[in-house]
Amino acid sequence: MKDFVARGNDLRIKAKALVHEFMQSASLCQPGAEGMKLAPIFRACGFDWGNYEKATSSNQQYWVVALMRELEAEGKVERVSESGPWRLR
Repeated sequence: MKDFVARGNDLRIKAKALVHEFMQSASLCQPGAEGMKLAPIFRACGFDWGNYEKATSSNQQYWVVALMRELEAEGKVERVSESGPWRLR
């Protein structure tokens, strides 16, 4: 079982790196810019599996909130407003 946990941790690290790299390449995500909402970031990074019963695209993006909070805790990104877009710090 430990191998699965380690592999899951590796996936999370890679997902965070992918999102951060995407944000570095997006003009809207630059420091001081208006930022991007979570859904477009989620989809641009290829995390959307499409719409399924009880697993719509909108529902699938919730795990990325935790990813963004991790990047925020690392001082790499910030949320422009309480329910607003995200950008690089």
